[in-house]
Amino acid sequence: MRVTVVSLLSFILCYLIYPSIHISVASGKCLEDQQSLLLQLKNDLTFNPENSSKLKLWNQSIACCDWSGVACDNDGRVIGLELSGELISGGFDNSSSLFSLQYLQKLNLAANNFNSVIPSGFNKLDKLTYLNLSYASFLGQIPIEISQLTRLVTLDISSLSYLTGQELKLENPNLRKLVQNLTSIRQLYLDGVSITAQGPEWSNALWSLHDLQELSMSHCNLSGPLDSSLTRLENLSVIILDQNNLSSPVPETFANFKNLTTLSLAYCGLTGNFPQKIFQIGALSIIDISFNINLHGLFPDFPLNGSLQTLRVSNTSFSGAFPHSIGNMRHLSELDLSYCQFNGTLPNSLSNLTELSYLDLSFNIFTGPMPALGMAKKLTHLDISHNGLNGGIPSSSHFEGLHNLVSIDLRYNSINGTIPSSLFTLPSLQKIQLSFNQFSQLEEFINVSSTMLNTLDLSSNNLSGPFPGSIFQLSALSNLKLSSNNFNGSLQLNKLLQLRNLTTLDLSYNDLSVHVNVTNADASSFPNISNLNLASCNLKTFPGFLRNHSRLTSLDLSHNQVQGKVPNWVWKLQNLQSLNISHNLLTGLEGPLHNLTSNLVSLDLSNNQLHGTIPVFPKYAVYLDYSRNKFSSVIPHDIGEYLSSTIFLSLSNNSFHGSIPHSLCNASNLQVLDLSINNISGTIPSCLMTMTETLGVLNLRVNNLTGHIPDMFPASCALRTLDLQKNNFDGQIPKSLANCSVLEVLDLAKNQIIDGFPCLLKNISTLRVLVLRKNKFHGHIGCPKTNGTWHMLQIVDLAFNNFSGELPGGCFTTWEAMTSDENQAESEVNHIRFEVLQFGKIYYQDSVTVTSKGQRMELVKILTVFTSIDFSSNRFQGEIPKQLFDFKALYVLNLSNNALSGQIPSSIGNLKQLESLDLSKNSLEGKIPTEIASLSFLSFLNLSFNHLSGKIPTGTQIQSFQETSFIGNKGLCGPPLPINCSANTSPSMTESVMGFDWQYISTGVGFGVGAGLVFAPLMIWERGRKWSNDIIDKILMAVLPLFGLAYTPIGDDEEEDDTEDKESNMTEDSDYNDEEDDWSYQRFRGRYCVFCSKLNITMKKVIHDPSCTCYHHSSPASNSTHSSDSYSS
Repeated sequence: MRVTVVSLLSFILCYLIYPSIHISVASGKCLEDQQSLLLQLKNDLTFNPENSSKLKLWNQSIACCDWSGVACDNDGRVIGLELSGELISGGFDNSSSLFSLQYLQKLNLAANNFNSVIPSGFNKLDKLTYLNLSYASFLGQIPIEISQLTRLVTLDISSLSYLTGQELKLENPNLRKLVQNLTSIRQLYLDGVSITAQGPEWSNALWSLHDLQELSMSHCNLSGPLDSSLTRLENLSVIILDQNNLSSPVPETFANFKNLTTLSLAYCGLTGNFPQKIFQIGALSIIDISFNINLHGLFPDFPLNGSLQTLRVSNTSFSGAFPHSIGNMRHLSELDLSYCQFNGTLPNSLSNLTELSYLDLSFNIFTGPMPALGMAKKLTHLDISHNGLNGGIPSSSHFEGLHNLVSIDLRYNSINGTIPSSLFTLPSLQKIQLSFNQFSQLEEFINVSSTMLNTLDLSSNNLSGPFPGSIFQLSALSNLKLSSNNFNGSLQLNKLLQLRNLTTLDLSYNDLSVHVNVTNADASSFPNISNLNLASCNLKTFPGFLRNHSRLTSLDLSHNQVQGKVPNWVWKLQNLQSLNISHNLLTGLEGPLHNLTSNLVSLDLSNNQLHGTIPVFPKYAVYLDYSRNKFSSVIPHDIGEYLSSTIFLSLSNNSFHGSIPHSLCNASNLQVLDLSINNISGTIPSCLMTMTETLGVLNLRVNNLTGHIPDMFPASCALRTLDLQKNNFDGQIPKSLANCSVLEVLDLAKNQIIDGFPCLLKNISTLRVLVLRKNKFHGHIGCPKTNGTWHMLQIVDLAFNNFSGELPGGCFTTWEAMTSDENQAESEVNHIRFEVLQFGKIYYQDSVTVTSKGQRMELVKILTVFTSIDFSSNRFQGEIPKQLFDFKALYVLNLSNNALSGQIPSSIGNLKQLESLDLSKNSLEGKIPTEIASLSFLSFLNLSFNHLSGKIPTGTQIQSFQETSFIGNKGLCGPPLPINCSANTSPSMTESVMGFDWQYISTGVGFGVGAGLVFAPLMIWERGRKWSNDIIDKILMAVLPLFGLAYTPIGDDEEEDDTEDKESNMTEDSDYNDEEDDWSYQRFRGRYCVFCSKLNITMKKVIHDPSCTCYHHSSPASNSTHSSDSYSS
């Protein structure tokens, strides 16, 4: 533990100093009164002889000056007592014979367990020059009498009593009063003593200590700022102030400490830039400024023959390149730069550091090749993980000679090539961690049977070929991780039996076929195994040999083809805490299931074919996922009684029916509750809303819930995702939802909610996704009486409502996420998600369904860079506000089916990221701006059915769109429309175009009446309607291939709407949709490439081009109105 190590530093220093006590020991001669006092002291102290190395040897038959721990002068008077580490307990008071030893010069009572206050009688020992009471469990106030010991040179009262809640204090007297008379003091150690003083106060209190050389006051509740007046103590060589809240920069004047050998300011909240000149102090050997996250700095050029032995700047904001002059620090033994912002390549001069034993450069931005460290023969710990190193390891002999190396960690880089066999021949090596790189080959190694290697992690690389047989030689191996590679072929599991020390085995996600041919079901097979991960290993059955492995704590058999029932013995493994058997073909659970004593903490049964009633819940379970199965029972009414520890519960994508049990409200630790895509009916229990003090995700979408949404959100609501899409809720948005100040996703689509625009949520600055699609919202949108609303909003869907009025351009200016220039490459790994288990790195991933390019598509992971606006199918009017075209991060814009007028602004060219634009079915006029041709990512455009005129702009993007993107605009001409643009159009021609031709009109009316007499009965007669649709489909399927196209017939809409939700249970990426209204787009059935499909608006049919090929690395944003689903990962 780092706190203990830092706090004990001064204790170690004192032990280095203490041998001077024995220099002037007189042997044999001992005054009688001195011996009597010591024997009386022994009798007064409480100690265990078994733990004593000194006191237990004191006896009358031997002169006291020969006793262990006793030092005498030439006259036989006791001048030194060394009783540290005797584990003395019970304390002593002012009457102790100790205070009668008036010739004492040096007293060490450190590392005992007195558990009492420090007696005030120490002032009687006025000849003391050395007093060490450190870590002896003293508590309470330090007595003022110690300030009377004016001869003291060394004083150590360090303490760890703050860990027990009983502090050793220096309040009255305070620090100034304690040290004001101690003018001879050279070493002062007060670590762990509660001093509680501001920077100038405690700094000024030390002014009188002109001879002070060593100052250690870590964890003393000192406050900043770090005062430059400390530099008046020019003799200081050791400054240790760790774990104080200094919250200030380090003064430049600290570089004036010419004798400084140790500077330790870890965990001090330091800020500003660290003075570079401090690194250049010639005598400096130890510097520790780690864990000051707001401390910035750059390394200077290090001087020749520097004295630095330990350099720690980890967990700071130091940055810049690593200077080549680091090679001048030839005495350096420990270098820790982890968790900083250093960049550039690692200098070759690192090879000059021959004394280096500990090197940690992890979690930086270093690039380039691996450094040469062959000369660092003393190196024991090497960690360069989580950087950007690339290239291969220079040679197979790269690690030869590092005979003291115990651990090597190169994880999370981009190192490629071959893993050299020399790594496996290092005699002291215990850990090799090379995961998340691009290694492609493991060099075979031999004659390593005597290796001490216990951990080998090669997971997430590009290693291929059969299972490496050399691994069988690693007899001491306990942790073997080879997951997420390209190993192929078959592996007989019994071959691994010779690795009898294995505790962790992970072969998941390769191309291996693992054959569980271990027949022995007793614990002799893999006797120590505790973690077994065989996900995606082509398993067909459960590994039965595990039935008696009581040490097993984690088992992952997911993504296999295991069929049948889950064996009953699984629930009887007493130490099994994590079980993942998701994504298999399991159909049931072997009984009986009552009276089971499972201690499972995490259970994942998702994506199987389990059916019937829901199984029992383990009583200690924290994570439970039963989603995407075929459970069809009601949810047990007492379910909440089994979920006292549960944080995550998902029952989604099943066929549960009945109501939501009120007992769920007893699951007080729930953070995620997902009951989506079932047949649950009734109302939401109001107590479920009061749970949102801890509940972060509530997903009830696609059920049959009714009634109002309970207005019971508490003042301290912590809800981040509320998804109630596609139910039958009515009423208004609850006013108390405004209490959910960290809400990120709100999806109320496809309900019967009657309300205005939700300005009651205007103060929720974290809102990212707002979906109100297909309800009965009305009125104007925007919140005009506020300065800022929803700065993080990135997806908004108001389609299919009754909103009206003009679009409020002023309100759009606050949607800053739409204008963000966030780096897309960095954002590809950044999704909207809710962290469920912090240390297990389990997240609940939100998703949203967006309408883009005429299709509906679900974004399973919502990129924080993705933005979309859908205001379609409302009653908006007026011009399109120019502020909309400042949204340069926008991917999707749909304003179709409104009453918008005016022209399309030329500023549409600002939308450089736009991929889908739909302005159809409005009253827009004027010319299409030429800037639209510059939108290089635009792959869907619909401007049909407006009053646009003039020539369609030319450009590579524009010419790629079909005629249907522009139809219904009588004044438009030019490709792709068949109407040619003429330079001079005569008035007579224009007039004739605008005139009426009664012959054509009468013909049209006659045809319409005839068609109505024929087709009207078919619309009523369902069987006839299906027959006519089939005939039309057959004609189109026969004709369209002649033009190089293929026609995809659409199934019956009503049937599709009835079945689509249940189909979503069968495929993970399937969508659920219903026919929205006459203007909504029809959806495809099955899998298809959306990039190769176009929608014919007039026919409401989808035409697919078979010669088209799909993009393999399309952005999720590319195929994008909104319904949010969520997944755990």
